[in-house]
Amino acid sequence: MGSVSDEVPEGAITRHLTGGRSAETGTLPSEGVRRMFDRIAPVYDAMNRLMTAGLDQRWRRITVERAVRPGDRVLDACCGTGDLAIAAAGRGGKVTGLDFSERMLDRARAKDPSIEWVRGDVLSLPFPDASFDAVTVGFGVRNVDDLEAGVCELRRVLRPGGLLGILEITRPTGMLAPFYRVWFDNVIPALGRLLPGGAAYTYLPASVRRFPPPAELAALLQRNGFDGVRFERFAGGIVALHVGTAA
Repeated sequence: MGSVSDEVPEGAITRHLTGGRSAETGTLPSEGVRRMFDRIAPVYDAMNRLMTAGLDQRWRRITVERAVRPGDRVLDACCGTGDLAIAAAGRGGKVTGLDFSERMLDRARAKDPSIEWVRGDVLSLPFPDASFDAVTVGFGVRNVDDLEAGVCELRRVLRPGGLLGILEITRPTGMLAPFYRVWFDNVIPALGRLLPGGAAYTYLPASVRRFPPPAELAALLQRNGFDGVRFERFAGGIVALHVGTAA
């Protein structure tokens, strides 16, 4: 497990800016990301299982174990088809799932109609300050057009002392790095071309490449209202879970 205090020089953060805004660069405007996820909604769950060898559900369970306590009011932001929100509800949370793709929300509603599913933008959350005891995001923050502004919104709706859990794909630096490059940069885009909305699977590896690595994301969280930020890696460093407490 890493922490901002022992792995990042104070103030270190990389903006990870790229040139053009396209699927190939992993930088799309919000409306482009929304349309992309609308198109891939029918195959989203199947591709998640394929890309992670079925481990994504285990990582979601670990996320809610770290960030959600029974009885918590929970916001699952960028909820997609709802798997993390459903895991949080299974943990005993009173859950609201939010996403800006209506087609993704349609699939979430079909899985669990008892959860409150809300269409909205993480950059302008439709909730009052300090509305939630816990906030989770699973494989979604790298799609936010302004990451720092999105983090500030998540902090705004979280009560002081509440927990934030962010689960996200990252780039390994060890023995799995060569396999990762072949799988995510070549195999997944090739498979994606056979599916509806195939450009999304060109966007996926590009969006991970330009996203801050775990230590830098921890620093960003710490400087935007979260204390005790720590992270742990899964699957040889391919996925990282960040947890912090709202100051």
